[in-house]
Amino acid sequence: MKTKPNLPFWGLWNLSFGFFGVQIAYALQSANISRIFATLGADPHNLSYFWILPPLMGILVQPIVGTLSDKTWTRFGRRIPYLFVGAAVAVLVMCLLPNAGSLGLTVSAAMMFGLIALMFLDTSINMAMQPFKMLVGDMVNEKQKAKAYSIQSFLCNAGSVAGYLFPFIFTFIGISNVAEKGVIPDSVIWSFYIGAAILILCVIYTTLKVKEWNPKEYAEYNAASETKEESANWITLLKNAPSTFWKVGLVQFFCWAAFLYMWNYTTGAIAETVWDTTDPASEDFQAAGNWVGVLFAVQALGSVVWAAILPQFKNTKLAYAVSLVIGAVGFAMVPFLHDQYLQFIPFVLIGCAWAAMLAMPFTFVTNALQGYGHMGAYLGLFNGTICLPQIIAALCGGLVLSVVGHHQSTMMIVSGVLLVAGALSVTVIKSRTNDCTKP
Repeated sequence: MKTKPNLPFWGLWNLSFGFFGVQIAYALQSANISRIFATLGADPHNLSYFWILPPLMGILVQPIVGTLSDKTWTRFGRRIPYLFVGAAVAVLVMCLLPNAGSLGLTVSAAMMFGLIALMFLDTSINMAMQPFKMLVGDMVNEKQKAKAYSIQSFLCNAGSVAGYLFPFIFTFIGISNVAEKGVIPDSVIWSFYIGAAILILCVIYTTLKVKEWNPKEYAEYNAASETKEESANWITLLKNAPSTFWKVGLVQFFCWAAFLYMWNYTTGAIAETVWDTTDPASEDFQAAGNWVGVLFAVQALGSVVWAAILPQFKNTKLAYAVSLVIGAVGFAMVPFLHDQYLQFIPFVLIGCAWAAMLAMPFTFVTNALQGYGHMGAYLGLFNGTICLPQIIAALCGGLVLSVVGHHQSTMMIVSGVLLVAGALSVTVIKSRTNDCTKP
């Protein structure tokens, strides 16, 4: 087997550039879904249930995309056809979802329309997102993999900054941030429209710039043969997965549950803590919704900076654990800061945890998977460690909110506790050289 060649910086950049547009779509979804459904009339104790669909679709779609793309060889590539189709569907749904309250439907019908649109949006985003991770796994050698995923993390966070800020910016330039009861403000609607346009342009760029290896070239650089890759089912793959796959998955469980609660409850938490309101129909609540986008952008900027620092750590496990503890401190600070600008501090710290969550797990897992084959299928299955904790956290969200006193701001402390548990779990991860499990 040949050693994969080193790629120039722009080669690594082009592999992941389309991720910038995909992440704009994901940022718009994560920052505005609770706001949208609260505006439509959802009760805070039921908000977490609307967050079940995104990870549920991810856990279903990504293993399928991974497995199918492992077996797909076309003139356009192996992974690229899936990201292009996913992006095209996402663009259509992004133009529909924010109009759920503008179609003259009843409250229940508007919520159902929004739920169906959300299901298709997350399905398509997952379909477009996963191939970027697979492209790195396919075409980047172990020496450059951390750098490749750091570039992907940078583009991810840059896209997040844009997506998070869109409603705030559009409000600033004069687009209305308020609407009649049950209707999504124009500032949010136009954010989704512009995000959709950027998404498709970025994906087109990647499809034009990246040339995937053909089957013969792929076989020269990857140990597993095509015959072997076609023979195993998901259960067999999971049984034979390296132990690192499961140990990193444990860390993922706590981390993604923590961030599910952040996405779910930050709008309500900031409205309570800074604007002293819980009324979704009020102008103050919509202002808080815009400010959450700004705070998430601050988080993303903090993540960009921290992503540049992470490769400087000689001990990857230490970098991972420290990042999560820093994020936990940030979450714990949120309920105690009543000035909107002081909230920048905790969200910069939360961004450190986010940077590590984007880069570290895939570095550990893809290195452990070298020689196993089925890279796309394994990464699709590994996505379960992202989706499953979010599903569990969403199912438990209303109960946890009741237990901690019905205040959405207190859910930020819950997120901090979960990140500490994640940091402690990092200690069980072993490097690939110590991983004795073999297929």
